[in-house]
Amino acid sequence: MYPSALPLPSPAASATTRVYQYLKRAILEQLHPGGALLTEAEIAEAVGVSRTPVREALLRLEAEGLVALYPKRGALVLPVSAQEIDEVIEARTLVEGHAASRIWARRAELGSALEPLLEAMRKARAAADAIAFMEADRAFHATVVDLAGNSILADLYHRLRDRQMRMGVAVMRISPDRMDRALADHAEMLAALGADSPERFTRLVHDHVATAAGNLRGPRA
Repeated sequence: MYPSALPLPSPAASATTRVYQYLKRAILEQLHPGGALLTEAEIAEAVGVSRTPVREALLRLEAEGLVALYPKRGALVLPVSAQEIDEVIEARTLVEGHAASRIWARRAELGSALEPLLEAMRKARAAADAIAFMEADRAFHATVVDLAGNSILADLYHRLRDRQMRMGVAVMRISPDRMDRALADHAEMLAALGADSPERFTRLVHDHVATAAGNLRGPRA
């Protein structure tokens, strides 16, 4: 069975594309955690294809930094490194902070777009569905960035999606109570759009990203 966070591969997609999407979904949703060694034979059997499209799909995933290939052994799912976490957090802080400072003139439109996403987060929390929660969470933040109007920054932010998904799912599964804190933060950000302080909204965005950073980094020596 396919994991659920990304769109299901089309039956008409090429064998390579089906393998690529299957493996990427499994890696992002932690079904294949960092450190897992995958073999071509296992993957080919799971997807129902020959080994040739498996090799091609693994090359794509290696180029994206998700796996490392070892001839005659298989593909190692690369663990998320401390450096990767720091770099993603830094990028999020820069892009989301800028977007929050530019969005105020469109706050009514933004509020209407964020309400259903917050409700999706609540439903996912009630169902203890970390994957659906992270999908709605990422969509919430991406909407702020998109409506801020800088398409180059928005494109950069969307490229972080896979990395954020992989990191966030792991944290939420280990500590489900962090979904409650995230929900409270998002509700507060949405409520701030109905007030008269753009500075407060921007501060809440920065504070939320800082909290997420602490969760992702965890205790370090």
